[in-house]
Amino acid sequence: MSSQIITPAQAKSLREMINRASRIAVTCHMTPDGDAMGSSLCLAHVLSAMGKAVTVVVPDCPPQNLMFLPGAGQIVVASCRPERAQCVFRNSDLIFVLDYNDLKRIDRMAPMVEQSGGKRVVIDHHLNPVIESDLMVSRPDVSSTCALVYLVLEAMGLTVMMGTEAAECCCTGMMTDTGNFSYNSNDPELYRILADLVSKGVDKDAIYNKLFNTNRESRVRLMGYGQSRKMQLIPEHQAALITLSRDELNEFGYHRGDTEALVNVPLSIPGVTYSVFLREDEPGYVKVSMRSKGDFSVKDICERHFGGGGHCNAAGGEMYAPLDDVVAKVIGIMPEYDAQLPTANQKMKETE
Repeated sequence: MSSQIITPAQAKSLREMINRASRIAVTCHMTPDGDAMGSSLCLAHVLSAMGKAVTVVVPDCPPQNLMFLPGAGQIVVASCRPERAQCVFRNSDLIFVLDYNDLKRIDRMAPMVEQSGGKRVVIDHHLNPVIESDLMVSRPDVSSTCALVYLVLEAMGLTVMMGTEAAECCCTGMMTDTGNFSYNSNDPELYRILADLVSKGVDKDAIYNKLFNTNRESRVRLMGYGQSRKMQLIPEHQAALITLSRDELNEFGYHRGDTEALVNVPLSIPGVTYSVFLREDEPGYVKVSMRSKGDFSVKDICERHFGGGGHCNAAGGEMYAPLDDVVAKVIGIMPEYDAQLPTANQKMKETE
């Protein structure tokens, strides 16, 4: 990763946009994860420290396991307070678009952003952005939008404005988008950033415990059920498949975020190159999550078949169909990707 994320001219232009703005809105994608929430709140804290009036607006409710983030209680949830969200965008001079590359990823909030007269700045690490903006920072090679936000702030000379709260939010997104630095995390730049965040007072161990070691009993039971009863291995395609229906989610008192990281678990099994998790959020609507190892790209599968995208080893999408139909589609397309699977010799090298 190059440390020069934006040119000096772009950094100056962005700094001027911020200085001129009276009211600033910060947005992220629907069903916000740690990177979306972390980058949004990190930037909001820095802008607030500069004396700006800042509001973070998200399309729908964040998962409970991220509400420990400083400032999470002050965000505006557009699905719950649409009039308030509309007012924020109508009165904003500057809108930051973080961690999404297409306005369709903010659902019913998209018209509010499109109709706003404020300038628009995109900072994102997903491929092929299609959002009109006054300034775009698109770097798919960077593992998280949080790291990207840090580097943009650094280019503007604003990391000195990052207090402990902003640093905690930034660290959280970097951790969640790399599985606590277990994948997409071989860039030395990440650890330079992390070192600076820790120097600002971040307790990385405490964040890890809140993210990965704090669970409700119902979540532990749901995760166990998903692994013991609903995981299907498909060895001829080096794949694993986990499904959870709406009835099963209800049985375990599902809360948003309860199945986070479930899709990763099968990858620890030798011989499994990619893992698919299908969650029926409502009858006729299935959320698709995929993870993989090595050079096998699940991004391509999600883009082509499920209207989504992501990164080589971590991607997602959706499908409006009964769960059984989505399962049939996933299994049906697996043979198309067999040629991309590692050979026996390649798998042996990976385990050495």
